[in-house]
Amino acid sequence: MGAVTLDAVSGASGVSKGGLLHHFPTKNALLDALFESLLDRFDADIDERMREDPVPHGRFSRAYLHAVADLRDSPDESAHWAQVTVALLAEPRLRRRWRAWVQDRTEEYVGTDSSIDAQIVRFAADGLWLADMLGSHDNGGNRQALIARLVEWTNK
Repeated sequence: MGAVTLDAVSGASGVSKGGLLHHFPTKNALLDALFESLLDRFDADIDERMREDPVPHGRFSRAYLHAVADLRDSPDESAHWAQVTVALLAEPRLRRRWRAWVQDRTEEYVGTDSSIDAQIVRFAADGLWLADMLGSHDNGGNRQALIARLVEWTNK
């Protein structure tokens, strides 16, 4: 995680390096706090989307898909997730936390989102997330059609 340095965070946040070190004595502590904050916001976003969706079947998968797809519309949030995603690849403790979140949510919605189609939608959302972070696919006008098709699959 070379891009995330205490100096860079100190400069971006307007907090002195000493003040930053008071709250986050190590880079790992800073990454843990960033990950926790992002995951809390992501979770809250999904919960809000689920509350607004009147159809129980596939509700979690639709909310997850839309939360992921909409990340690219928030450059700051998207940039933070890109940094954390790189850390997820390098840091086993963060991977364990992400895996636990996915497992908890999957178990919580086993009655409504355990179909193969719902699982495919969530995996496709993860692929969309990666493509957005890498800027590897410019699916322009097809993006909304792709998302609409995935939403259809959550209803199967």
